[in-house]
Amino acid sequence: MVEPVEKLPEEVLALIFCELPLRDRAVAARVCKAWAAAATGSAVWRDTSISCDCELEDLLPPYLSACLDHIHNLRLEYEPSKKPSRGAATQLLTALAGRAPGLRGLRLECRGEKPLFDAGGDILSAVHAVCRTAHQLHHLDLRSLPYTLDDSLVLQAARDCPELRSLFLDNHALVDNVQPSSVLKLLEACPHLRALGLHLASLSRAALELLAAPHRAPFALLALRCACPEDARAPLLPDEAWATLSCRHPGLEVELELEPALPDEAVRRILQPAVPVAALRLNLSGDTVGPVRFAARHYAETLRALEVRASASAELHTALEELAARCAGLREIHCFCVVLPPLCSLCASSEAQSWGRAGTNTSPKSRASLCPHMNS
Repeated sequence: MVEPVEKLPEEVLALIFCELPLRDRAVAARVCKAWAAAATGSAVWRDTSISCDCELEDLLPPYLSACLDHIHNLRLEYEPSKKPSRGAATQLLTALAGRAPGLRGLRLECRGEKPLFDAGGDILSAVHAVCRTAHQLHHLDLRSLPYTLDDSLVLQAARDCPELRSLFLDNHALVDNVQPSSVLKLLEACPHLRALGLHLASLSRAALELLAAPHRAPFALLALRCACPEDARAPLLPDEAWATLSCRHPGLEVELELEPALPDEAVRRILQPAVPVAALRLNLSGDTVGPVRFAARHYAETLRALEVRASASAELHTALEELAARCAGLREIHCFCVVLPPLCSLCASSEAQSWGRAGTNTSPKSRASLCPHMNS
């Protein structure tokens, strides 16, 4: 005989409620005392994803507030152009700052377009509040935010989040206001940091040398985005500093993303042979063939994934063939253009998988797969 659902063990109910959206969890919590205990318990809320649509406004007091203490890792999604969604996200982050000292991971996902001239002051102030109180925070991912990030946020994390393991600030803002001196203070204050995402202009030789220091914990991932004018003018980081860092952390992977704002001369200066590039994303307005050939010559031992957004040409096809043949560890090539059958055959015979044709290929592997997950 099938057991009535109200007699299911709390552990089983928790496994079910983990898969429910927020509104359905709220409904389940009102069914009976047993369901309420399961739906509001730590097993359901420890790792939580919340989408801030307008329905969240009705759930924060008192239902969601009672569960904030249980959240260790939160993925929060909102739409900046929709006032209810944005207000709910701000309200939730502010409440989280006062109720969740055990927070270990926070990832913000921004969907849709942000309004013009929107600096994101409300959301960024709420993130500051979280950093002030979440002293056990291990992972902070802000790369989806469309706002300009600055020194105040980095210094806040350096002061109040010494246990950070990963921090991603390499977002798609048009301006980089994070100075290298602030990054240096962050690295000094967070000795366990093992994954870091920045705009290139925020990185310095001193930071590379500090990461290579004997006392540092193993460093796994450095994600660098090169998109704004500051990145194009960033000082050259010497090959010997990169070589020392790679020797100190032999498992280090560098992700390099180059955007259309970079002139060709800046691209040639940014691409350096000693950098252990594992993922290269080329979305350039100028020459793409040259960088692909450079990667084939100098990143053959380290390159695992390549993304190319460019117009199809015979020269590009030849360069991609050369790269696929030389890079033995290559797993993925994502081409947002038409590729010819010989390249697909070459990729199929190796470890690499190839996607061609703009608009139909899958997106590249998420950086989350290369960095520590928010589960500690």
